Amino acid sequence: MKNFDDNIETARLIVRPYEKNDYNNWLTMFNNRLPSQHQYDDGKIDMSICTREWFDQLIQKHQQMALEDHIYVFGIFRRSDGSNLGSIDFSTIMRDEYQWARFGYTIHNQFWRKGYGSEAVKAAIHLAFTSLHYNRIEAHINLDNEASIKLAERVGLVFECVRKGFIFENDMWTDHLVYAINKQEFMNK
Repeated sequence: MKNFDDNIETARLIVRPYEKNDYNNWLTMFNNRLPSQHQYDDGKIDMSICTREWFDQLIQKHQQMALEDHIYVFGIFRRSDGSNLGSIDFSTIMRDEYQWARFGYTIHNQFWRKGYGSEAVKAAIHLAFTSLHYNRIEAHINLDNEASIKLAERVGLVFECVRKGFIFENDMWTDHLVYAINKQEFMNK
């Protein structure tokens, strides 16, 4: 695993890798989700396969992927009560002279419209630039995912292009918007 601070704290949040003892909190927040609010929101999910053993294996997989510098997964926790609000992940696209990653974010829908997404994403991007040593971060967003587009713009990412037939989802190749920011742009804001 890259050398980085385990926790990043903001005024209201802690962003950190998941730990095995997060299981009950993690499961409770998934079980408390509201019904789907739009097509990119899974809403309530059947969590019956997500046993403690399953979660422990997931955490081990996260740790292994981080050790291999493939993917870094962070839980988003509210400081006031420790509730798990969602997660953020960074996937290394290329290192060497690029230091390039893609990131994704999910906030459980019962916590939407409170500014948690923007606050968590800003903190995680700062961590990605300063501790994971990426120079460029991209978000790949469905063309009509207005909530994700607004969040990306709010935290300083800039629209670059549409990548045609970019990601295979829902049994077809779909176009995605690419929003990006580099370390210098982020640090100068």
